[in-house]
Amino acid sequence: MIKILAACGAGVNSSHQIKSAIEEEMANRGYRVEADAVMVKDITEEMISQYDVFTPISEPDLGYEIKIPVVEAGPILYRIPSMAQPVYDELEEVIKKLNK
Repeated sequence: MIKILAACGAGVNSSHQIKSAIEEEMANRGYRVEADAVMVKDITEEMISQYDVFTPISEPDLGYEIKIPVVEAGPILYRIPSMAQPVYDELEEVIKKLNK
């Protein structure tokens, strides 16, 4: 199981849309993923260390080095396949490299 952390400013709408879209698309591609949605301000080093991939809506400055792969997932929100597809492809490449 690949654990993914999705995050946005409020942790209410956008991150949940990203979470759902990623879980659905990666399942369609044959991967077992589980995503959680949170507010960027609530992320700690300890929290992020429990995940395999971080998918924020945009690149955040958390004040510390993020030691897991980061895939900016904001384009998924536009629901335009030509914008979302590169994000899904990048995420799939990251998942493949994890060898889980």
